[in-house]
Amino acid sequence: MSSPVPPQHARPKRAMAVVWASAAFVAVSAAVIIVHLAGAPSGAVEPSSYAASNAAPGAPQTVAVGPSSSPAAKPSATSPSAAVTKTAAAPPQEPPKAGWIPVDQAAWQAQVAAFKARKIDPVPAGVGNLPEFRADCQYSHRLADDPIVFPDMPGASHMHSFVGNKAVDAHTKAGDLTKFTATTCKPVVDHSAYWVPTLYDAASGKPVETTGFRVYYRSVRNNSTGIMPIPTGLRMIAGDAKKKVPTPRGAQGQFYCAFYGPGDLDGIARSTNGNWPICGGDATLHFMLQFPDCWDGKHLDSPNHKDHVAYGSDKGCPADHPVRIPALTFDIQYGVKGTTQGYYLSSDTTGRSASSMHGDAFLMWDSDAMNKRTKDCIAQRRTCDNNGYLH
Repeated sequence: MSSPVPPQHARPKRAMAVVWASAAFVAVSAAVIIVHLAGAPSGAVEPSSYAASNAAPGAPQTVAVGPSSSPAAKPSATSPSAAVTKTAAAPPQEPPKAGWIPVDQAAWQAQVAAFKARKIDPVPAGVGNLPEFRADCQYSHRLADDPIVFPDMPGASHMHSFVGNKAVDAHTKAGDLTKFTATTCKPVVDHSAYWVPTLYDAASGKPVETTGFRVYYRSVRNNSTGIMPIPTGLRMIAGDAKKKVPTPRGAQGQFYCAFYGPGDLDGIARSTNGNWPICGGDATLHFMLQFPDCWDGKHLDSPNHKDHVAYGSDKGCPADHPVRIPALTFDIQYGVKGTTQGYYLSSDTTGRSASSMHGDAFLMWDSDAMNKRTKDCIAQRRTCDNNGYLH
């Protein structure tokens, strides 16, 4: 990944390293995710003890403005978006009424048939046995838009930081992701868009953007029974933007400090309000967000953007969400160490806790690439990186 210095983690020797500085963090984080899901799956992944790892509301903000929905306005793969001064509109009281978006069953069945017919690629010697593949992404742009929650309503959302597909704004539809494919992610066959609420420095009011954003697609269970590829166009949200409770040391859903070697995930100190860690050594702020791994097989979205997916267990998926799919995990790095003043998210500018952290995923891979990775990496439980087997 070509982003600035990423976090370093330790990884079991069986899964040879490449996670920004070391890929070992994956094995432990997978176990952490399973433990978390055994409790109340709110989306935030709680790191356990292991070694490794808006400006003020209404004020003018300098934002990287994404394109409109017209082709002429879409950015090229090489031209950065223009920076302009813009005042973010206040969010409406309620999001627009959205409904269930059905999957194109013919297209889905064709993808399933192709997946079942695909043969597993030969496995090179030395490949690890962590069932996962991934996309490494860089920051793309910042907009007060949300094409999932507030479609066709530019400026209606709190500020979001986008990675992946560069052409995303409030008007983005599934077809746009396949038509305008310039991306900040590797591999480039991942045309998806991923976004989270923007993080701000509480002292300066300036945004703090991600310096590393890895999206894992993995099995978080002890088996891969019945695993199927993710359907093109699936969208979902993890976490709760309306949750505004304190996140003191040890709380669920807090940011943590990632480091290499012994240290304190909760930081060597806390911000004055106690909600944010201050990291020691080479550690920087991180957040992990876990998405569901079961799908109803019928809908690409639901009114609350969550009801069409669910969290499964080692025994399988719920009867009303019978399709097991790779589980997304956002592993997000911010290149800051923490301050006494702390930070705040655009989704909670007053309480200034981390509990409203959430993530959106609008998924659009090349279907053959998705099928290949799901079969090679998840179905047969082998470790893959951005391009295939990791060895």
